[in-house]
Amino acid sequence: MTDADLYKQYLDKGGPLYAQFAGRFIARGGKVDLFAGEPPKRALVAIFDSMEKAQAFRDSPAYKELIPLRDKASKFRAYIIEGLANEGVHLSLRRGVYDFR
Repeated sequence: MTDADLYKQYLDKGGPLYAQFAGRFIARGGKVDLFAGEPPKRALVAIFDSMEKAQAFRDSPAYKELIPLRDKASKFRAYIIEGLANEGVHLSLRRGVYDFR
């Protein structure tokens, strides 16, 4: 995160979008411990019911409007990773990880 005030605006606007696409957080902003490589300073993990719902969230006009704010507020990386059968789709590092540095 590079600007805490802008990042809060991004969270306030972006957080409610997850529910619209059946997304939910399973970890957000907690302690990150080194497993291998350099750990992110902040991360979140979100889960969606399907790869299609995760992609629809990412591609939605409402989310795309937030990208300039997101990019001003953080150094952002995100991944969509298909989960195991019957476990949904995750965002990570998407079991949902957004990695903010």
